[in-house]
Amino acid sequence: MSVQTESLTLVEAEHRRKLLLDPIPVEEMNRTILRAMTTTGRGYWITVAILALLVLIGLGGAWVYQMIWGMGVAGIRRPVFWGVYIANFVFWIGISHSGTFVSAILRVFKAEFRRPITRASEMMTTFALITAGMYPLIHLGRTWRFYWMIPYPNQRQLWPNFHSPLMWDMMAIFTYLIGSTLYLYLPLIPDLAMARDHCVRGWRRKLYRILALGWRGTEGQWSHLQTAITIFAFVIIPVMFSVHTIVSWDFGMTMVPGWSSSIFGPYFVTGAIFSGVSAVATVLLIVRKTMHLDYFLREEHFDALGKLILVFSFAWTYFFFADYLTEWYGGEAVGHQILTLQARGPVAPLWYTMLATNILIPWLTLWNKKVRTSPTALLLVTLGVNVGMYIERYIIVAGFLTRNRMPFDWGAYNPSPVELLISIGSLSLFVLLYALVSRLIPLVPVWEVHEGQIAHTLRRIGRTLVPSVAEME
Repeated sequence: MSVQTESLTLVEAEHRRKLLLDPIPVEEMNRTILRAMTTTGRGYWITVAILALLVLIGLGGAWVYQMIWGMGVAGIRRPVFWGVYIANFVFWIGISHSGTFVSAILRVFKAEFRRPITRASEMMTTFALITAGMYPLIHLGRTWRFYWMIPYPNQRQLWPNFHSPLMWDMMAIFTYLIGSTLYLYLPLIPDLAMARDHCVRGWRRKLYRILALGWRGTEGQWSHLQTAITIFAFVIIPVMFSVHTIVSWDFGMTMVPGWSSSIFGPYFVTGAIFSGVSAVATVLLIVRKTMHLDYFLREEHFDALGKLILVFSFAWTYFFFADYLTEWYGGEAVGHQILTLQARGPVAPLWYTMLATNILIPWLTLWNKKVRTSPTALLLVTLGVNVGMYIERYIIVAGFLTRNRMPFDWGAYNPSPVELLISIGSLSLFVLLYALVSRLIPLVPVWEVHEGQIAHTLRRIGRTLVPSVAEME
């Protein structure tokens, strides 16, 4: 073999490490996905059983106990009337931004690496919103009174209080949940039809036949589907930004020291995308290992996600510094007390942990490609980011409320066992839903990957192999 031929072979091998330049027959891809859906071992069912037990005891049992005995069993009391429940709510709304950003925004900008990871992130959006939507009801205390938040006419001409953050949150969650669920379902239709055609009998075939809506892959169906997905991609992006902006208004519209900040809108949105993309990387690393999807989820995808996480770490740091600086420069006494509370007060260990996991560790590690493409290293970094982002929400919600303009009304907040059980139960619910649904629907959009492989080819120009992309639309 000549040196030139050997050099071309090495270049081709390097290119073939990318998914879209390493095509295999579509039937083989279908079998890989169906095998991942239908193969479940003892460890999987043990995990599902443990998660279901935690949901039953933590979420169901503790929530019912709170409804029976009242909100006094929670740690919420003067001066802290918003505690872990609201911190959890803000955190899960942030996680829900993962699907919209990874799928919709990257689709609009035609980032090709998104193709195998869109559905996994879209599922996170739906399940995170379901989890987040429970917390306004949990925090309500008298959960059975939730219907007062629904704007319906009645004989006394009473309407919900639209000045209430509960109303804002309800409208934002319902709008985002409906939109994101439809956005998840539309690209799923061709893969549901694929699963329908490959399932010989049983309940799965019946389920897929219903959900596939008679999909046959005609030219007209593909045209309508592509148009609908494009429309939803553009529509869901402003909805995503509006949802966490509305959540930030829950705080920014008040006169509470530390909350009354006009920068909270972009600050919360940036933090939401930061935590959401990190959660996507965490879930994809676990899915790749447990469902044996190494062919679809490669180093290039985690490398790209690592770069996005680093970028949003910079962006979040900017907004964090701007918010901190304006509070410090403002000179208000209670504002300085809040800053002292973070730097040297009871929440100082949490505050420094947040700075380490959200700023220091990502900046020191994610610039290195070896770290971004190392499953263990990236998993630790992304888990740390979400721990730090949860701490940030906890400090903003519960920490800031311990200091106000009346020193005689200062206090402390400690989450009760009921709050901790409900928090563990909600996390278990999210993981349980993901574990179950990942075995019901194709977790990788095979048709999108196949479409990308058709569009991407290696062309020989002179003595060089060059990747080329054909326009599919």
